[in-house]
Amino acid sequence: MSVSRQGFVAGTAAAFATIGFIKPAQAAEFELKWGVDVPPDHPISVRSVEAFGHIKAATKGRVEIKAFPSSQLGSDPAMLSQLRTGALEMLALPGAFFNTVVPVASIENLAYAFPNSDTAFRAMDGDLGEVIRADIRSKGMVVFDKIFENGFREITTSTKPIHNVGDLAGLKIRVSPGKIRIDTFQSLGASPTPISLNELYTSLQTHVVDAQENPLILIEQQKFYEVQKYVSLSNHIWSGYWSLMNEDAWKKLPADVQAVMTREMNAAALRARHDNTILSGSVADKLRRRGMKFNDVDIPSFKAKLSDAKYYQRWKAEFGDKAWTALEKYANKLA
Repeated sequence: MSVSRQGFVAGTAAAFATIGFIKPAQAAEFELKWGVDVPPDHPISVRSVEAFGHIKAATKGRVEIKAFPSSQLGSDPAMLSQLRTGALEMLALPGAFFNTVVPVASIENLAYAFPNSDTAFRAMDGDLGEVIRADIRSKGMVVFDKIFENGFREITTSTKPIHNVGDLAGLKIRVSPGKIRIDTFQSLGASPTPISLNELYTSLQTHVVDAQENPLILIEQQKFYEVQKYVSLSNHIWSGYWSLMNEDAWKKLPADVQAVMTREMNAAALRARHDNTILSGSVADKLRRRGMKFNDVDIPSFKAKLSDAKYYQRWKAEFGDKAWTALEKYANKLA
């Protein structure tokens, strides 16, 4: 399947429209809410909503899933709390935000763990992902097998480009509210501040922070080019979003509906991964046309700083031998 950026964006509204694809004579038997922090035109949102239309069609209108992108239902920690209490039935959530409930889920965010997306997919679809999914299930949540890709994270700044780790010294940089991301940038010598995605643009505009780190697609979609000048290609963290359901809501679904949900949500994640790959290259060109200046980064200097800070030894102890062994099956030996 080939997807152009123009075709993808044009299809966003159509994908959201599929939520009303079938109009039964009466209300759906199962009405569910789904939350995520990314905007409606992000591949995670687009492909999820497309899946909701497929689910509705395959169940002959028995299942209606309403989407709430762009943190409409609150921050990620707030939505996770809602999911666990049953106020929210479905959620797409980055592993880093599990740190207080499922700490091992943060392992995907270990700096420079994965050399490329394909390696990350093999790990998360394989033994490492199974370790994480088993822990999520043990905490009373349902998790679908395939993780969505958010992508490799890059550093943007309004003040100066980041060429090597020394340029990070004291830099006021926003990180998302996850323990491992805060520790990563503290270990690199920066001054990280946790801020939710829906508050980030204003924080950059008012110089609460001077820098942030996100995949290129979100940098463009959130219009950070209006308040940031430089993109430093650090590729420091790979990030994904797990597709989750409240366990009680799941158990109310008949087995045939569960099978449809599983099939379609896993397929959505795979389609979104493909979209992410296609869009990332074109987004870089668009950001350049918007006036952002790109530069490469001395990545070995980043890795050396992390090693000196005992970063990998610290997180190996945090995650435990089982998860670390599963990680090192796919990634380079880190500690």
